[in-house]
Amino acid sequence: MSVRRADSLGGRAAVVGIGATEFSKDSGRSELKLAVEAVRAALDDAGLTPADVDGLVTFTMDTSPEITVAQAAGIGELSFFSRVHYGGGAACATVQQAALAVASGVADVVVCYRAFNERSGRRFGSGVQQREPTAEGTALGWNLPFGLLTPASWVAMAAQRYLHTYGLTPDGFGHVAVTDRRHAARNPAAYFYGKPITLADHAASRWIVEPLRLLDCCQETDGGQAIVVTSAERARDLPQPPAVIVAAAQGAGRAQEQMTSFYRDDLTGLPEMGVVARQLWRSSGLSPSDIDVGILYDHFTPFVLMQLEEFGFCAPGEGAGFVAADALPLNTHGGQLGEAYLHGMNGIAEAVRQIRGSSVNQVPGAARTLVTAGTGVPTSGLILGTDG
Repeated sequence: MSVRRADSLGGRAAVVGIGATEFSKDSGRSELKLAVEAVRAALDDAGLTPADVDGLVTFTMDTSPEITVAQAAGIGELSFFSRVHYGGGAACATVQQAALAVASGVADVVVCYRAFNERSGRRFGSGVQQREPTAEGTALGWNLPFGLLTPASWVAMAAQRYLHTYGLTPDGFGHVAVTDRRHAARNPAAYFYGKPITLADHAASRWIVEPLRLLDCCQETDGGQAIVVTSAERARDLPQPPAVIVAAAQGAGRAQEQMTSFYRDDLTGLPEMGVVARQLWRSSGLSPSDIDVGILYDHFTPFVLMQLEEFGFCAPGEGAGFVAADALPLNTHGGQLGEAYLHGMNGIAEAVRQIRGSSVNQVPGAARTLVTAGTGVPTSGLILGTDG
């Protein structure tokens, strides 16, 4: 994929297996065990065995390295192993790297995974408590002394500017929260199963960092999720309907930092996601009107609105109205706000279910799904589709 021209990756690889642990607030087991459970579940779903796997991809910030997971899961020799940086921005990029490995013949079956005890162990919401000196950490050093210690505080800066520029109020963010929780309420795997909310509930939830309320912020989750990728040809012989990787992209914008890109000319958008959007549309030949389901990374509600605008589903400042109108089926698993926070990997799984026709909130005839990864950081995205 190039920021200047279309690529030839589309259609050459497919997702053929998905698997997850339960989503909880206290898993009671190690992150390695969660990873292995998810990997094995995904292979079972794909009709494959550990012996078929020759590639693994994961994130940084992960405590279970590829070779350790391979050993614990009974996987043998590996010809490809990789991990992608920048937290939740890595989610779709793991699938992109798997597809690139498969398409180039470097590996035949690649498993992407993410597993952590983000609620009972580490808690990203608790803020930066210690950090090894790094070049990228220098950017955070300009903000931490002034109280910008948590992801919510970093996002709040951009959210406040967004509201000011477009003359909106924080109530507009509530449409995303209500939509996600409506879908989660019908999803037995979701932490908030059976617990929808209203706009009034959103408006009554306590402030975290203005203009963000509690219900604008994703939950913290223990769990694991894995995705199996192989060639489109091999996928046709496996049990599950393949979710073909129509397009995949990574993106970083100018003046890019991790969550604190406050020195850009404009804080009302997500330029890194704009880079991803342009590549996905160019390489797939699709447009917003061709997308049947959107699975958009929702660690914080304002960034869902900005993503819709970057992808061209609506004009700048019109994201809240777009969501309120249900103009696009959105986060049909409940998102990270409603189902689980696994750095976006569970969103990829939901996109696959929509293509298979097996989602609990199935969109009839869904043939193209858009999936995005973490925002405010260098990020990634996918378009998945039916075979043929």
